[in-house]
Amino acid sequence: MKKLDGQIVIITGGAQGIGEGICRVFCNEGATVFLWDVLEDGQKTANNISSNGGNIFFQKVDVTSQYFVDSAVENIIKNHGKIDVLINNAGIIRDRSILKMTREEWDMVQSVNVDSLFITTKAVLPHMKAANYGRIISASSINAFQGAFGQTNYSASKAAIVGFTHSLCREVGKYNITVNAVAPGFIKSEMTDSMPEEIIKAGIAQIPVGRIGTPDDMAHAYLFLASKEAGFVSGHTLHANGGAMPI
Repeated sequence: MKKLDGQIVIITGGAQGIGEGICRVFCNEGATVFLWDVLEDGQKTANNISSNGGNIFFQKVDVTSQYFVDSAVENIIKNHGKIDVLINNAGIIRDRSILKMTREEWDMVQSVNVDSLFITTKAVLPHMKAANYGRIISASSINAFQGAFGQTNYSASKAAIVGFTHSLCREVGKYNITVNAVAPGFIKSEMTDSMPEEIIKAGIAQIPVGRIGTPDDMAHAYLFLASKEAGFVSGHTLHANGGAMPI
C-alpha cells in the first residue's frame, strides 16, 4: 500500500522546483494532487506527471487572493468531498539590500510567502476539521534561522512561517490535524543552475553530506510529514539541509 493512497492533496507553487518534486513524489505515493500556481507552466508539469500515471490536476490559483483560493477549494470539495493535505510551498524572492529595497519588494514577498498561509489555511481548515483529519505543511528556509545578505524580506517571511506553524498546531491538534514546516537548505533549482560554478562549489563545501540537495530530497521530507505515520509530529520545523546548519 502506498503512503498517500486515496488522499486529496493541494500543493501551492507546484509548477517547478521543489513544488514540482513534491507533486511527482506524492502522485507516485497514490495521492490525487491539485497543483496550484499562477504560472502556466503548471499545466505542462501536470501533463508530464499525468503521462507517467499520476493523478494530478492543474488549477491556476493566486494564493494571495481569498476569492480564487475559496473558489478552487469549493471545486475540490464538490468533486472529491475532502482535502487531506495542504502543502504551502508557493513563494517568491525579491533580493536586495535593505537600503535599496523598495516597499513594494518587501510587501510582495510578505504577501506571497506569509499572507497566503492565512488565506489557504482559512479556506481548507473547516473541511479538515469536519473530517477530523489533516496535514498542513509549509515551506520555511534555512535562511529563516541564519539569514542571508540581501534577504531581509525573504528571511523575515520564512521566520514568520515557523511562528505560524507553532501557533496553529496548538489550535487544531484536537481535530487530528498536524501542522509542520520544512526548512530547505541549498537546493538545486533553475536559480542555482545559473550561479557561477565557484559559488556552487563554495556552497557545497559548507554541506557535510557533500552535495547539493534536490527537489526529490525535499519531497520525501514533505512526504514523511504528510503521512499517517507522522501523526504525533506537530509544531515542528524539519531542517533538510544536509547538515549545513544542525539545529
